Amino acid sequence: MNPADWHLPDRLARLGDLAYNLWWSWHPEARALFKGVDRTRWKTGNHNPVRLIKETLPERWQQLAKDAAFLRHYDAVISAFDAYLSDQHTWYRTAYPEKREPIAYFSAEFGVHNSLPIYSGGLGILAGDHCKAASDLGLPLIGVGFMYPQGYVHQKVGIEGWQQNIYDHIDWKVAPVEPVLRPNGERMVLNVSLGSWSLYLSVFQVICGRIKLYLMDTNVEGNTPADREVSGRLYGGDQTTRLRQEIVLGMGGVRVLRELGIEPAVMHINEGHAAFAFLERLRELVAGGQSFSAALEALQTQAVFTTHTPVPAGHDVFPESLILDYFRDYWKQLGIAEDEFLELGRFGEREGWNMTALAMRLAGRRNGVSQRHGEVSRAMWNSLWPDRREEQVPVAHVTNGVHLATWVNQSMSNLLNRYLGPQWLAKQDDPRLWAKIDDIPDNELWAVHQYCRRELINLVRQKVRRRWMEDRVDPSQVLAGGALLDPEALTIGFARRFASYKRAGLIFSDIERLRKLLLDPWRPVQILFAGKSHPADDVGKALIQQVYHLAKDPSLGGHIAFIEDYDMHVARYFVQGCDLWLNNPLPPLEACGTSGQKAAVNGVPNLSILDGWWVEGYSHHNGWAISEGAQLASDHRDAEDAESLYTLLEEKIVPLFYEHDLHDAPQGWLEVMRESIKTVAPVFCANRMVKDYTREMYLPGVAKEPERMAGARR
Repeated sequence: MNPADWHLPDRLARLGDLAYNLWWSWHPEARALFKGVDRTRWKTGNHNPVRLIKETLPERWQQLAKDAAFLRHYDAVISAFDAYLSDQHTWYRTAYPEKREPIAYFSAEFGVHNSLPIYSGGLGILAGDHCKAASDLGLPLIGVGFMYPQGYVHQKVGIEGWQQNIYDHIDWKVAPVEPVLRPNGERMVLNVSLGSWSLYLSVFQVICGRIKLYLMDTNVEGNTPADREVSGRLYGGDQTTRLRQEIVLGMGGVRVLRELGIEPAVMHINEGHAAFAFLERLRELVAGGQSFSAALEALQTQAVFTTHTPVPAGHDVFPESLILDYFRDYWKQLGIAEDEFLELGRFGEREGWNMTALAMRLAGRRNGVSQRHGEVSRAMWNSLWPDRREEQVPVAHVTNGVHLATWVNQSMSNLLNRYLGPQWLAKQDDPRLWAKIDDIPDNELWAVHQYCRRELINLVRQKVRRRWMEDRVDPSQVLAGGALLDPEALTIGFARRFASYKRAGLIFSDIERLRKLLLDPWRPVQILFAGKSHPADDVGKALIQQVYHLAKDPSLGGHIAFIEDYDMHVARYFVQGCDLWLNNPLPPLEACGTSGQKAAVNGVPNLSILDGWWVEGYSHHNGWAISEGAQLASDHRDAEDAESLYTLLEEKIVPLFYEHDLHDAPQGWLEVMRESIKTVAPVFCANRMVKDYTREMYLPGVAKEPERMAGARR
């Protein structure tokens, strides 16, 4: 996008700098500034400032350049923006002044803001929060990922309840993305060759506060149609396309960094999709004259791997024949034999090349994303270290956290400013700070939460109204979309990817018992569901269909709703506006579950299975545990969990919510809300998470126990 086409007056020229730095996305005054340009365009343009600037007429800019109030707002935001970028006293620079080497963070998706739709769910949102916290703390982090011209699937649900997969081409000309240019002004295009396969990729950059993300795109002249589609969709295509994507992400990503002159001290890969980055680094070290064993030891001093799921289907496995097709003779460049090369990706007796096994073998430091997930991962991957007991398997844990500036509601943030002090975000990982939550008067805390719930219901109604107008849907679909929701009723939120192990239908185990809960005239309850199924997952789509059919059922009175096309924008309203956050996966298959953390820091208590982060977060006073004390595995687990879920709702949760005092504020419920905020915010914030990664994963100069391949190949 050419700034000359923007029609910005000189007095407002810095709006362009601001629009192209996603810093604005977690600073409310910056968002309010863009909203002040044209509220309607801001809303209909997916809250995208680049599009807003391009589409705003010159006459409006001239008017704003003379508006004293707007100019004061503009000057204040630009001043804060410049101060942030120039601050030399960040946590990292103060704590580790001698450490300046970059940290390369590879991820298949980055969820920074909904105006940049290159994410699908939890993995991408986690990557986005990681990058924003790294920026706030001053880490020299660099992100490496994909452009995805078609992004991830948009969701519509037909009258029969089946998810329809919709793909839209993203117009990069009006997105906060810029091409990377060479010193001579030409766009950076690289040729990536592997065996007989060769393709071109172009490089773009996204600025996220103090850090940059480098995104690759294969839709480049000179590539075959199939190769142009390699970066077309997130998690799209067949196995060959997926393998090509992961080759480009890992190997192409390393080569992009080399082309940019970046020599990272740490390579952190977020899930196994990018494991080929470690392989490429090995090849470089061997090409530099080292033996394979010496190169492996050197790699392990800088290689960090985070695994995110204990679900077997979440780990990519490719046929060895496909690997040999693409990596023909690559093992010779590593100085090893073909079978030794194939052993790098083998796992136990299972056939195929396992990307997680590859990453586990090559990394020097490995971690799961919660304490429980660390335990599960050590058991899951124990066979890679057959000479070790399970508790000695070298997989640690760093529990995920959430970026508070992104996820805490603005009205709640204003309340925290008043009672915790304006510097609460800078001190967010200090538990002592959060004791001041008790100073917030009941009526003020309850008023903010009621506002958030009404905002959620308003968003749902707007979405279903728009669907009614644009698609002329059947009236039953308007009902299913939430048109009859009550802004005063106890609202339970269930929002996550629809996969079978997450058990979206558990609460429907006894429909008559549920109906009594929902339709109680004095203490009504309503449940909002949202989330997508993987485009190829028919089992997940069938779960959505089950929910949708119940949402359409007139006998349930509109107390169940399914909200289409869940994304970051909708997620913010959900985690801020629900009264209770429901999470009932089949344990131990929940790695972490950061949506519950986002809800908790907004004062929304969790009703959750003791799995993932909730094992660490549950205090007996900040929410409720389903089937507390139950064993992880049981033939009757679904029935036991459903009984516990109903009993908790009937006997504890619903009565507590509706137990109002004379001032119409449920004091008992507010105590749970306070405990939720106090116990979760300092421990499960992204600042704590990134500091843990820095101390435990990034800073060690060498791996504590570099694994010799002879002992690790099994």
